[in-house]
Amino acid sequence: MNKTFLIIQREYITRVKNKRFVLTTLLMPLLIVGFIAATTYMSIKGKDEHKIAMIDENGFFKGNIKDTKQLTFEFPTDVDTSNYLKKGYTDIILIPRFKAGDKMTYLIRSRKRISITTESAISERINNAIEDNMLQGAGINKAELDSIHVQSQFAELKAVEENEGGAKESNAALSYGIGFGSGMLIYITMFIYGAMVMRGVMEEKTNRIAEVMVSSVKPFQLMTGKIVGIGAVGLTQFLMWVVLIVGLTTAAQAFVPHDVMEQVKNLQQANGQLPGGGMMKAGEAAQQIYKVQHTISTANWPVIIGCFIFYFLGGYLFYAALFAAVGSVVNEDPQDAQSLMLPITMPIIFSFIIMSNAVQDPSTPMAVWASIIPFSSPMVMMARIAYGIPGTVPYWQLALSMVSLIGGFLLTTWMSAKIYRTGILLYGKKISWKEMGKWAFRRN
Repeated sequence: MNKTFLIIQREYITRVKNKRFVLTTLLMPLLIVGFIAATTYMSIKGKDEHKIAMIDENGFFKGNIKDTKQLTFEFPTDVDTSNYLKKGYTDIILIPRFKAGDKMTYLIRSRKRISITTESAISERINNAIEDNMLQGAGINKAELDSIHVQSQFAELKAVEENEGGAKESNAALSYGIGFGSGMLIYITMFIYGAMVMRGVMEEKTNRIAEVMVSSVKPFQLMTGKIVGIGAVGLTQFLMWVVLIVGLTTAAQAFVPHDVMEQVKNLQQANGQLPGGGMMKAGEAAQQIYKVQHTISTANWPVIIGCFIFYFLGGYLFYAALFAAVGSVVNEDPQDAQSLMLPITMPIIFSFIIMSNAVQDPSTPMAVWASIIPFSSPMVMMARIAYGIPGTVPYWQLALSMVSLIGGFLLTTWMSAKIYRTGILLYGKKISWKEMGKWAFRRN
């Protein structure tokens, strides 16, 4: 046991002291925030703007169809399909004469193929204009219609989840973000640290270091020490990210004006309702900060973080043992490693696909069973846990999933240890999964 601890210590300290680890740990939170901000900015600013010429034989679209930031509708009289590009338009829409209730097909011509999002937005504007015209034909004034539409946008949905302990407010968008983010993080770390274990084993075998180490340490101790040591590095990095994110969030509050923070505090004490007008009395900045903080507080963070650490470590141990087994049988040809990695990486990829669906509907039979099977449970169960325990995830499913994962990584560690013991000292022979299976299940 002492020798295993020494190997764990060596693997951990060597990697934690590495400059790459320090830079990755410090810069990753900033890169993630920057990537999200850049993606959001590009999704808003990067959309094509369309200046559309409308050729309307009905005469009622002008004044009824509404522009957007990306779509501008104009009704020129001297433009047709032959000259709309020269006149400065990106698209032209030809709407034939039709009667209310009849099926109508209109044509759009463009200088380039338009996106499905743009098609959907144009179709929505056309149908809304037809609807407004029909309502006006029924005797409803357009100005009154627009006024009613604006004034009616005051209802706000608040979801409440009921369970044995009482009712608690929930937020589907937050659950989606937590579930997808947790699953994505586990997906990435399983690949990164699993590959790190495999490369470490391959390097020691290629450099003949493993021969020296095996002379004084059992192969199982060597494999266990390497897996646990690298896993501890990943856990350390994750905990440091949590500390950095919390620290950056706390530091950011120092730049918020004092009066705004006082309004936020008052809103928190009054549960979002200030005397004499509710949230409308508070400034817009205070309202937004309060809404973000209130939304974040609806999640059960102790349970989520605790389950994440368990599934992070469980998923890593489950797959890292398999990566170590592959590394022990590979010689100097990297193509051998790629072919042997396929049966390991495919379940991880399929698990990510299932997780992407489970985070939208966590109660489907596919999501439930995938969250219990150890091959996919680390990612899929985290996608479901974000929606609540025991509401979405009953206690028996969580317990069965955890027991299955523990049993799973004990089984993969036992099998991989038998493969590792033979493969780490085997040179000059190309090994297949069939032969590795014989090593794993043969009696000693």
